[in-house]
Amino acid sequence: MGVMAVYFETVTRSDRTAKEMFDLARDIDVHQESQAAAGEKATVGVIDGLIGSDQDVTWKARHFGIPFSLTSRVTEFEPPRRFVDEQTRGPFTSFRHEHIFETDGAAGSVMIDRVNFSAPFGVLGLLAERLVLAKYMRRLIEDRGAYLVRR
Repeated sequence: MGVMAVYFETVTRSDRTAKEMFDLARDIDVHQESQAAAGEKATVGVIDGLIGSDQDVTWKARHFGIPFSLTSRVTEFEPPRRFVDEQTRGPFTSFRHEHIFETDGAAGSVMIDRVNFSAPFGVLGLLAERLVLAKYMRRLIEDRGAYLVRR
């Protein structure tokens, strides 16, 4: 794995339980709904329902008008508190997304997304990370968290 050039963390609060948010966050169908604008579709591996430990999914999508294919694997799985998915094949040099779920108050929860990634293409990739990708990916993760709360 290469050096992770971009790191960010987002926090989403919900009235749902941590277990409900854990299951929503790993639901392939819900993910596709939340990323409909990019035409994100699971095509290989776990293509519907709940993804779990050591399982893979390949996503096809269009971002910035460019078609992408990305395969990720759930590499760490601690239900209902945490899971990690990492790119095994795709457009990034490296991509790791840690999902953490904690109880917040009597019935609510907090979902914390920790994302690390680096783009290919050396200095050009570094520029893309700084100028476009970091902000774009943060907004994508924040929008997805808001979608899970609304759903």
